[in-house]
Amino acid sequence: MSLESLQSNPKRAAQYVRMSTDHQRYSTDNQADKIAEYAATRDFVIVRTYADEGRSGLNIAGRDALRRLIDDVQSGAADFEAILVYDVSRWGRFQDADESAYYEFICRQRGIHVHYCGEQFENDGSLTSDMMKVMKRVMSGAYSQELSTKVFVGQCRLITLGYRQGGPAGYGLRRFLVNDRNELKAPLAAGEHKSLQTDRVILVPGPNDEVETVRRIYRLFVLELRSEREIATILNGEGRKTDLGRAWNRAVVRQILVNEKYIGNNVYNRVSFKLKKTRVVNPPEMLIRRDGAFEAIVDPGIFAAAQSILAERARRFSDEQLLDLLRSLLASRGTLSGMIIDEVEDMPSTAAYRSRFGSLLRAYQLIGYEPVRDYRYVETNRQLRLMHPDVLARTVAGIERIGGEVIVDELTDLLVVNRELTVAIVIARCRRTEAGSLRWRIRLDAGLRPDITVVVRLEPDNATVRDHYLLPWIDVGAKLNIGMAEDNGVMLDAYRVDDLAPLYHMLRRHAVERAV
Repeated sequence: MSLESLQSNPKRAAQYVRMSTDHQRYSTDNQADKIAEYAATRDFVIVRTYADEGRSGLNIAGRDALRRLIDDVQSGAADFEAILVYDVSRWGRFQDADESAYYEFICRQRGIHVHYCGEQFENDGSLTSDMMKVMKRVMSGAYSQELSTKVFVGQCRLITLGYRQGGPAGYGLRRFLVNDRNELKAPLAAGEHKSLQTDRVILVPGPNDEVETVRRIYRLFVLELRSEREIATILNGEGRKTDLGRAWNRAVVRQILVNEKYIGNNVYNRVSFKLKKTRVVNPPEMLIRRDGAFEAIVDPGIFAAAQSILAERARRFSDEQLLDLLRSLLASRGTLSGMIIDEVEDMPSTAAYRSRFGSLLRAYQLIGYEPVRDYRYVETNRQLRLMHPDVLARTVAGIERIGGEVIVDELTDLLVVNRELTVAIVIARCRRTEAGSLRWRIRLDAGLRPDITVVVRLEPDNATVRDHYLLPWIDVGAKLNIGMAEDNGVMLDAYRVDDLAPLYHMLRRHAVERAV
């Protein structure tokens, strides 16, 4: 065969491009230009494009194009003999470098070679190229780790300087804006956020009646030895409401009794959830703190006394004693539930059982009790309620980073972005069927009718985020209850994204040139 005939039959190739929130040099157009230049000099013709727009490179979940590419290769549907990628990091910043190698190995097994068009080495299987590739894979994964670390270090530094990092102020306190010289600027109402990057947020005492109520809660608990439930009953009897406009209960009172912000301390890193890994409650030695960061509204002495009472209450029972109390309660009532446990005054709280045994259901198992109904969803829903404020705060922070203005409705948690578009956040727990497949149930709020509902789908552990759906009301609002499987067809999966980068891109204001 002559050289001319070889050149007249270019090799068929597919290109894979991935856009994330990186610098502009990683735009899909720039990647495609470099790939086209490479293809022209290596006698490739690009016959297929797989593009993941706004996808995180941490794992393959949610990267529909890459998954489709691998599926085509494995099924034999691939009508090409090479895959052209801009560089190793566009293939993926996998936290496990072997995962990146695994997907390339799948392609090579089928005789399809992966070319990294923007790298300074040839991916030819030589020792030098393999060493460079491994190094690049490790560096790509390390980039995400380093970025996460830098953000965390920055947040920790602000905590130690005495600034508040997200979340509502809480009953008896308010958020206040300060400038870069630490000068007071203006109070922040519920749902309002800073607009200047150099501004910071601190906590200040709230209305006098709320401050006095907080101090009274401590006096009732420490001096009069009232229980949290008794205190809640007193406040409800007087017609008082929490900062969310709700009735008082044992859990809300306890939160006030244990939170150090009431003595002016700024505490951070109670929970870790980095790089989409498991959510972890951190031990005390990992907390980041600044004591005396804010003006205290509770005397430190009475706060310390409250902590001693709570600690003694928890210490006085061994594991076996806690379980014996649970057995006795079961024998007298014939059934158990969180409500039954919490309404018995001399009984340790459900929080004590969760803290000691990991969950209430685990405590039930240790005494041989199996509820008539499957109450696992109760624990899951409790975790979802704890997760929701964190997801909400991170979404607000992401919108603010791209210059958006966000107002959070304190009653509904509805986000009003730029005073023109509404966004609702829904966390969807995962359920595994008897056949082993995964299912999610989404309920849209007909009363709110948000312009966009951000659905956060969880993995089977119901602690790790799997992916997101950005559902516009105009398209899906007529169907208020949506059942989801792992794959839902193009009509629904067209709205699926790996992370919220596409949402932030959509909400970013773009300059429009004036017509002349």
